Amino acid sequence: MYNNKVILLTGAGSGIGAAIAKELSELGAQLILVGRNQDKLETVKQNLSGQHDVLAADISSSEGRQAIKEHCEQRAGGIDILINNAGISAFTGFETMSEEKISSVIHINLTSTILLTQQLLPLLKAKPSAQIVNIGSAFASLAFAGFTVYSASKYGLKGFTEALRRELHGGTVDVRYFAPRGTDTPFNDENTQALNVAIKANIDTPEKVATEFADFLQSSKARHFVGWQERLFGRLNGLFPGLIDKALAGQHQAIMDCLPQADNDKG
Repeated sequence: MYNNKVILLTGAGSGIGAAIAKELSELGAQLILVGRNQDKLETVKQNLSGQHDVLAADISSSEGRQAIKEHCEQRAGGIDILINNAGISAFTGFETMSEEKISSVIHINLTSTILLTQQLLPLLKAKPSAQIVNIGSAFASLAFAGFTVYSASKYGLKGFTEALRRELHGGTVDVRYFAPRGTDTPFNDENTQALNVAIKANIDTPEKVATEFADFLQSSKARHFVGWQERLFGRLNGLFPGLIDKALAGQHQAIMDCLPQADNDKG
């Protein structure tokens, strides 16, 4: 289905991005692997079948986004699908979170993705059929203590996806949303790993998420949320948030116990 389709994938150097790259390469896609670390991207590329491009660029900078745009413009045939996967996590108490870290999480997870999408949209609209797929999080439907700013960034990405999908209705670019739940990747620091154990969170491997993503991409669904429990609680949170407040209150102390003592990461 995706034989010879050109797919630009951000955050491709590790974790879910690297696993998605492998799945899509096996479907015959031609990938443009985007990330900040050239060596990591080259390692991912070596494990893929087919011919693919590697582009070391930081989507959080205007120079990085411009480099991505120029690469796509210079490539014969442009791109067919944009997968916005780049992002950073932040499990930190809100009171102790630095201004730099707050700005970084919002900028990378939301603002940079919006700006990159805006820059690449004309190239996508030039194709007879194209897609934008934003990879969000279960925290965009069910916000957790300790993930205040991260949840805000992912709620924003979900809202952006829905609004852009409706704005582009009737055109040639489909806008879709995929939300993983907890995944075992370098994304998670020691505190997050301790939290997952303490609250007995459902944790997937990147490979499992990538397989589910590939199935979603080949479907006609506009959105997909990984995990039936996460889907259920997300819907209940939308309808009866007070009920979920009470349910999550039982985990509050465990979450507080796992929080970092201070925000040592300044972004």
